[in-house]
Amino acid sequence: MSSTASRPTSSPPRNAPGEFPATTNTSTGTSTRARTGTLCAFRTQLRRAAPALLAYGAVRLVSLLFLTLWAHHQHHGVWPVLATQWDADWYLGIAQHGYTHHLGTRYDANNLAFFPLYPLLVKATAVLTPGTRATTGLAISIVASFLAAWGVFAVGHHLHGQRVALLLTFLWAALPVGLVQWMGYTESLFTAFAAWSLYAVLTGRWLWAGTLASLSGLTRPTGIAAAAAVTVTALLSLRHRFSPRVLAAAALAPAGWFAYVGWVGVRLGRWDGYFAVQRLWHNDWDGGAETLRRVREVLADDSRPELFLVMVTLTLIVSVVLYALGAWDRQPLPLLVFTGVLLLIVLGSGGVYFPRARFLLPGFPLLLPLALHLSRASPRFRALAVTAALLSSAYWSAYMALVWPSAP
Repeated sequence: MSSTASRPTSSPPRNAPGEFPATTNTSTGTSTRARTGTLCAFRTQLRRAAPALLAYGAVRLVSLLFLTLWAHHQHHGVWPVLATQWDADWYLGIAQHGYTHHLGTRYDANNLAFFPLYPLLVKATAVLTPGTRATTGLAISIVASFLAAWGVFAVGHHLHGQRVALLLTFLWAALPVGLVQWMGYTESLFTAFAAWSLYAVLTGRWLWAGTLASLSGLTRPTGIAAAAAVTVTALLSLRHRFSPRVLAAAALAPAGWFAYVGWVGVRLGRWDGYFAVQRLWHNDWDGGAETLRRVREVLADDSRPELFLVMVTLTLIVSVVLYALGAWDRQPLPLLVFTGVLLLIVLGSGGVYFPRARFLLPGFPLLLPLALHLSRASPRFRALAVTAALLSSAYWSAYMALVWPSAP
């Protein structure tokens, strides 16, 4: 928004589309005009994003239809896959019974590894809505997925315009593990917080950026990536001009993540309580040694590797390449920090290998180089690429849910 300080005070400037109207001398007028301006800006943004949201919904519905047909052929139910299995079962258990009070010694059994915001939302919303907690959890994920898609579009539109933003949203919807976006998991909620936090940083809305990053830190362990994006960018901007809002955002962004990690430590009576829980889930930091070992095993040593593990391995390799391309294209610092820390966490963990494609699902800025390339391609090539991505996503989503025997 341009500055009006040099304009004549006797003739206030008219508001640009989507901007907040000028304030009046009365508090009532100011409040009314502000609400009207906010509503107009919201409608404008929603109309702009509508094609991308429709494309996102279409991709997810095609994938769901393919999954349903495949499941019917196998006499397999779809509902349990989407709402009650694997991580969804853990979150529903937390919503129903709360967290454990003890560390224990059993592997893969301590629910303190799962961050609290999503099960708290499930528990609170289920009280006010009909149906089971599983239904509520799935509904929250689906609603959050559209908010996430909108945030992905907003970032893409702010940086590169309508066409790139539409393609970026489509590519995020059509990821091989895209089905997780409509499961009782936290990826959609986390992506919504992260995407809008990044958008807030890019547009200078610092308190919103810090708040949303803090909420992402209460949603998933990788919320520290969103916090790092906000805090690093904020601290660097303070070198040029001090601002209390920017400083507050830098402090607020990691607060959610540290609050939960600290709470787990207090609950278990040891400062490293959360990390002790992670060790029981085999999530030790090894700097990437386990990742390299598994990549070599899948691509070179195993003569008949699991097809799903091949997809996961290729996803990791392509993600590193896309990050390098994004850095070469000089993506904005918040995006590079977010995806860089996310990759560092996922690739540097010595934990389980097979869900790592899912762990990277919130890293939508990695797809920007692809979206830019497709936006410049011929219509024929773009149509072929979009069709291939849609069909590939539908197949991999169904394969992940019905053939792969473990968690996504």
